[in-house]
Amino acid sequence: ATGFDAMTGALVSVDIEGRDGVTLKQKWADGPTTYLGLTSVGFPNLFTVTGPGSPSVLSNMMVSIEQHVDWITDTLVDLREQGYAVIEPTQTAESGWVQHVNDCADITLYPTANSWYMGANVPGKPRVFLPYVGGVDGYRQACDEVVEAGYLGFELRGDGKVQRNDGVIRRLQPDVAMVLEMMAEMELPPMDSMSAEEARAFSEATNAQRPPGPDVGEIVDGTLPGADGDLRYRLYRPPTPGPHPVVAYFHGGGWVLGSHDSDDPFCRDLCVRADAVIVSVDYRHAPEARFPAAAEDGFAALQWIAEHPQELGGIPGALAVAGWSAGANVAAVAAQKARDAAAPHISAQVLVNPVTDSDFSRPSYEENGEGYMLTRDLMAWFWDHYADPADRTDPRAAPLRNPDLSGLPPALVVTCEFDPLRDEGQAYAEALDAAGVQVRHLPGRGLIHTSITAVDMIISATDLRAEIGSELGRMVREGVAVS
Repeated sequence: ATGFDAMTGALVSVDIEGRDGVTLKQKWADGPTTYLGLTSVGFPNLFTVTGPGSPSVLSNMMVSIEQHVDWITDTLVDLREQGYAVIEPTQTAESGWVQHVNDCADITLYPTANSWYMGANVPGKPRVFLPYVGGVDGYRQACDEVVEAGYLGFELRGDGKVQRNDGVIRRLQPDVAMVLEMMAEMELPPMDSMSAEEARAFSEATNAQRPPGPDVGEIVDGTLPGADGDLRYRLYRPPTPGPHPVVAYFHGGGWVLGSHDSDDPFCRDLCVRADAVIVSVDYRHAPEARFPAAAEDGFAALQWIAEHPQELGGIPGALAVAGWSAGANVAAVAAQKARDAAAPHISAQVLVNPVTDSDFSRPSYEENGEGYMLTRDLMAWFWDHYADPADRTDPRAAPLRNPDLSGLPPALVVTCEFDPLRDEGQAYAEALDAAGVQVRHLPGRGLIHTSITAVDMIISATDLRAEIGSELGRMVREGVAVS
């Protein structure tokens, strides 16, 4: 493979001219853009058999050619029967497919190789990954679903009528989709059908199978005083010379599951990326200790950590709170309580997929309430274990309900596109901003509730983890208290 212009050369060498006199070669000057590897915006009724963005050279070519020809002929017959004479993809659909093709490639080593799959064998050719590496079966399923959804992503024209069915056929990150498919095949009982003890055992067994995360400088287990007895903690020190900023971290698990070491891979990741000491604190769990036990323990732990920075290897005054899911709820409440008490000083708060409200009426609960691990029913199960209905609007349970959010520390709020909690996390970021708090909302495209903490499992979340860690490190250092 040292001379031929694979996948695009034969197409752009033909003088194919689309709308407004633009040639295919001109449109693809910075790399090919297609929908399903079959069609391209601006070129109505043009079909590219085994074109860029389809499995093509990564598959049995004869079979893939046959599948494309079958799809094209079936489409032409269908459109004629419906009275349409023109088919063209929408820009949204094409951009979404290009993104999906790149997402599939980015979790592999293909883009790192100097190969003809990247156009590297042709001088001056743009370096983009050309074929679709998401699998032939998955590709065929996508093509079929486009038709079943009424030609999703296409505009059809003919006989004085227009049908425009805009949309994106694949929005989930490919590794997230693979995990969800695997989980569905296992036919596991839903966690909300279990008792609290059964759910804890299931969660612990699941966690035992995960990769460990990056190495850190040192890990120390200990106890600290909570609001009603000692709490376990796990301390992570970076491999770099100290002292370091300190982060009080609270684990996820719906106030029912988890412990000081249940988010171990993510805490390791944060420790290394933020170059900060992470103190992951356990807190009392429901239903044995219902609301406001978790909130009280969170603030008590934060106070103790603030009083012992040097003992922990930390920089006095450089303290942040962070958490994931229900732990982010505990962290947000701790930040509010610290503001109300005028101590301790908190430099930053990092809230990953936070529970900020008890309202299930937001669109993300409707859109993502089933099929993405954290379900609407499971969140209801968590709330039922944690708090009575009358308590669920208390700001210590639903920090978004606090009427005064001013004066809180700078915040990074992270949400995921396919998370039931997405909208309440975004609402909290918007409310903080409206209250004059410095805040950044970081959305996770194509990710689900558990993606960010799945270190070395969900590769598509790696860049987001890196950004979370670097932002945490920056914020906690910039917000050091001046004594």
